[in-house]
Amino acid sequence: MSQKTDLLIIGSGPGGYRAAEYAAKNGLQVVIVESAFAGGTCLNCGCIPTKAFCHDAELAELGKAVEFEKVVERKQQIVEQLRSGVETLMKQPGITFVHGHAHFLDAQTVEVVSTVMPAEEEKWGEPETVVQQFTADNIIIASGSRTKILPIPGITGPHCVTSTELLDIQQVPSRLCIIGAGVIGMEFASVFASFGSEVTVVEYLKECLPAMDSDIAKRLRKQLEKRGIKFFMGAGVKQIDGQVVTFDRKGKEESVEADVILIATGRTPNIENLGLDKAGIAYDRLGIKVNPDTFEVEGAPHVFAIGDVNGRQLLAHAATMQGRRVVNHILGISDGIRFDIMPAAVFTNPEAASVGPTEDQLKAEGREFACHKGYYRSNGKALAMEATEGLVKLITDADDRIIACHILGAHAADLVQEISALMCCNTTLLQLRDIVHIHPTLSEILQDIA
Repeated sequence: MSQKTDLLIIGSGPGGYRAAEYAAKNGLQVVIVESAFAGGTCLNCGCIPTKAFCHDAELAELGKAVEFEKVVERKQQIVEQLRSGVETLMKQPGITFVHGHAHFLDAQTVEVVSTVMPAEEEKWGEPETVVQQFTADNIIIASGSRTKILPIPGITGPHCVTSTELLDIQQVPSRLCIIGAGVIGMEFASVFASFGSEVTVVEYLKECLPAMDSDIAKRLRKQLEKRGIKFFMGAGVKQIDGQVVTFDRKGKEESVEADVILIATGRTPNIENLGLDKAGIAYDRLGIKVNPDTFEVEGAPHVFAIGDVNGRQLLAHAATMQGRRVVNHILGISDGIRFDIMPAAVFTNPEAASVGPTEDQLKAEGREFACHKGYYRSNGKALAMEATEGLVKLITDADDRIIACHILGAHAADLVQEISALMCCNTTLLQLRDIVHIHPTLSEILQDIA
């Protein structure tokens, strides 16, 4: 017999658990299903543990003694503390948290299969399989994504790891080869170079971070090269044989030997084993197809897909805001969330961050724009911080409105966040000029450009 609820959510990552919290506060009865750990990829094996590593890597760069065993221990403590917080949040009135694997029986019914371990006092008891059915007026799929494994011979070998395994590694590898120069690859390259690894990055494209402004991406790569990281760009990996990565570059076969090989070749949506076909849900290899405004699934009214699983914007904060939009849609509440203004950051050393279109995209679209640049080296706070390597690009349209910002340098993410807020208010460069900024701060670079 099915249990009835107002809203059922599959997945408890940032999109899922924040949507559950918001829906319950607005009077909806919510069931949220999680097959692994509360908090999803971001909290358990993504953004949060990686940023813990980034922090300790910065300490290492400053010459402080860093014991890697303590780094891993601190990372795990942070993860467990935050996971516990999410679990507590999912116990609030109006929310039922169910641990198990969910799959659709039809567009309104979801079956959850859970494995229940015997009570502690029943030491010899067998695990029990429990099957529950839930019928919901609305369903949100927030099942996230996982590492994309390309069909390269040897890619599942014993020396190959994903970011999940690398975050649990017990000692710093002497030689680390990273396949892929996207966000994940670049962040781990920066981190492990600071920890003392000899880092090599092998990338198929001509430049790292293809979604970033090309000038910022190139400057970041050059900065990392100065720190001893070796890049092989335009290199297609042919095979991995034990500890040896073989690739083609400029028509020649080359190879790199490493103790650990990180597979950082992108993410793929978790759409398998959900019974999507039974619910009439449209999807392809990029993810579940949704309405870009409401995130309602094509082919299944009252079913929504948010976060990485819809393949639109693979960012934790995008998932959170998409979940908020869905709940607002269910409740009949209008909001002013701007999904066309989505800031993003790469927490390398130095940081890179951006919001809005790049110069290359604007040129390709034939749009009129102006690019205004500023440099960290002329900023008092940057000089005081010994962080003078940095570039800021502000882009305006024909009406002087700020439409993009791209930054390489210390605290780039914080600076881009200011511009994101201004863009949401359609701020012009002239208006930015008249906004008082604290002295001395890095944000004065933005005002000086204006």
